[in-house]
Order: sequence, then C-alpha cells, then structure tokens
Amino acid sequence: MVEGLAQADAAVAGCVDAAVWAHSEQDLIAALDAAHRLDQRLAAVKLALIRELDGRGTATAHGASSTMVWLRERLHLTITAARRLVDLASTLDTAHPGIRQALADGHVTLDQAQVITDTATTVHTTAGPEAADKAVSLLTDWAGQFDPTHLRKLGTRILEHVAPDLADAATKAALDAEARRATRDRHLTLSTLTDGRLRLTGTLDTETAGLLRAAIDPLSPPSGADDQRSPGQRRHDALADVCRLALRTGELPEHGGDPAHIVVTTNYDELTGQLSRGALDTDAHLTPDTVRRLACDATILPAVLGGAGQVLDVGRQRRLITGPLRRALVLRDRGCAFPGCDRPPRWCDAHHIHHWTDGGTTSLANAVLLCGHHHRHLHHSDWSVRLGGDGHPEFTPPAWLDPEQLPRRNHYHRRT
Repeated sequence: MVEGLAQADAAVAGCVDAAVWAHSEQDLIAALDAAHRLDQRLAAVKLALIRELDGRGTATAHGASSTMVWLRERLHLTITAARRLVDLASTLDTAHPGIRQALADGHVTLDQAQVITDTATTVHTTAGPEAADKAVSLLTDWAGQFDPTHLRKLGTRILEHVAPDLADAATKAALDAEARRATRDRHLTLSTLTDGRLRLTGTLDTETAGLLRAAIDPLSPPSGADDQRSPGQRRHDALADVCRLALRTGELPEHGGDPAHIVVTTNYDELTGQLSRGALDTDAHLTPDTVRRLACDATILPAVLGGAGQVLDVGRQRRLITGPLRRALVLRDRGCAFPGCDRPPRWCDAHHIHHWTDGGTTSLANAVLLCGHHHRHLHHSDWSVRLGGDGHPEFTPPAWLDPEQLPRRNHYHRRT
C-alpha cells in the first residue's frame, strides 16, 4: 500500500506544474473530473487507514488522548475536521458495503457518503435491510446529479420510493434523526488570533439559526446610500449591536462575581492627551480611536496607578450618560440621529459631541444618539456633528461627499 501511494503521489506531483493553458477545454474538463474522482478514492483510503489506526489504539500509544486529537496534530487539522474523519471512518466501517465501494470508485463525495449512510441507517431501522439496500442504490445513483444538501432532502422522502406503505412513518423518523444530528453537531468555536481579533466558527442547530437570523437580519441591510460595508461586514456589525443590546439590558448572569461587561485599561494622561493605546482584560490592544469611542457611553471606574502600574486607589463606578439624561436624549433624538438611519434607541450609544476627555460636559447639549455602525463611522471619518439652532443634531458631510458641506439631519424618526 505504501509503495502504491508513493507512486500515486509522484504521478500527481508531475501534474502540479503542467501547462494547463496548452490543453483544450474538453481535456481540462476531463482532467478536472479525473482529479475529483481521485480525490474521492484517496478519501476512501484515508478513512480505512484512520479506522484501522483507531482500532489499534495508535493514538493513545503515541501519547494522545484520542484519535481525533492525534489526527489534529499529525495532519494539522482543525478539531472539527478531525472529529468528522474519525466519526465517518467508524460509521462507514459498519455501514452498507455499497457506500464504501461507491466512495472508493469515486462516485460519491465524503459529504454525500455521510448523507447516504445517515439515510440508510434510518431506513434500516424503519423498514428493514432490504429497503435500506434499495435506498443506498437509489441515493448512490442520485449522487451523480445532486449535491449533499439536495441529496439529504431527497433522503427524507426516500421511503416513498423503496417502501411506500411506510413513507409517513419514515418521514417522521428522518426528521427526528435530522434533529438528533443537529443537536449532536452543534458547536461554537472562538479562536483568538495573534492580533487580538477572534475567529468565530461553528454549526448552529435549526432553532438557534432562526434566532440568530431574526436578531441580525433587521440590523444587516445597508444603513444608507454611502454605506460601503460588504454584506459580511454588515453582519459582523449587526452581531456586535446584538451583543451591546444584551449587555445593556443588565439581565445577563454575573461572570466572576461582576455583571457582564468589557474592561478597557488605559493611562488617564494618555486618554486626555495624546493616547497611545488601550488594553482589554484579555491583553488585546485597542487603537486610540476605539478607546475614545468606547469611553463615550461607558461605566467609568477611575483608578490611580503607580509608576509600575500597581493600583493605589479605586473610585466609585459612575455612568456618564444614563438615567434621566439618557431618557431625555431618547426623547429628543428618538433613535440614531445620523442622516438616513432607522436604528431605534435601544441599539444606540450616547456619543459626546465634544469628547469628555477633551473637556466636554456630560449634558444634553453635548450628546447625540448613534447606532454602533454610525458611532464607529463618526470616530473614523471626516463627518462632524453639532446641535442646530433648534437643539437637534445635524451632521456635516466631508467635502469629497458634498463640496458645499451642507448640514444634514435624520428625518426618519420625525417623518410624521
């Protein structure tokens, strides 16, 4: 086996630098089909090897806690990918032999093999081995026409073809099995990157997916004609808005004895002067603009620090814009005051027009409601805001957007 794989490796290596431009379109398509088929054959070999190594206990012999962890280190996989390989290798080992053969022949992909295996198991439980054999045969044929998602949908109705008298019961069984898989596979992984950012990956079950969409979809459309964010960036910002709202409710459980919150640490002199940077309690660093924006509507915990950073005195917590002042601000602005934005007050921060670190007061005459996106936008763009003669906020666009720089107002909240 090792010699055969080495020969295959050498043959594939010889194709890597091939002059693909010199081939006809027909040859390129044929080569793509062949490469795809080879990929599936190699997947079948890999799964067989993993299953045998797992059965021998190789992982624990090498000091790993499980085959999944061993694969992650050996093949440099994510833990999710390693778990999927181990699970599928085990499943195929006991599944209908036709599925393993279809994968080995390059007729189905790994994802399709998983779908066929899951469906065959459900059918076998519901209608017996003969119906399961027919289901495997049908789904293997259909795999040449349909992707795994469509194939799984067809699988939920497979008994209409292989055992019509049991179709209704099978449909319920298939849906129940799908629900169990969704519950089993649900996960959320938070991976801290070297620069302090967070990579968010995971699989949500159907109910949670619905909750997430219901929460972020209303916050994801462009906020105006000049909104240059990509769809992915808008969804990111919508998730941030949802988190801010959850923190603002004060109803989250305590964490470590304190209400849920984020902590930003910086030097007072730098905050009021030429700020260099701030730091979260996770040791991630923030830019000066980000710290100043967060300080706009925050609970401030003053602390006097010695030269080495030790805490010498800690004052009482106080909110900058809260209670009656925030209620008055909501009554005045009725939502995000940026022109064209329809975000309601509960999604908004209170922004100091003249920043408090620059001597600005905490008053209605020096405050404006801004949603998360426009709060960031105002801190990082050439837009400016002031209160007009009638005491309502108006925004001056940058010269590149409007050479005359005519002040603009939000008429959405006052359109009636």
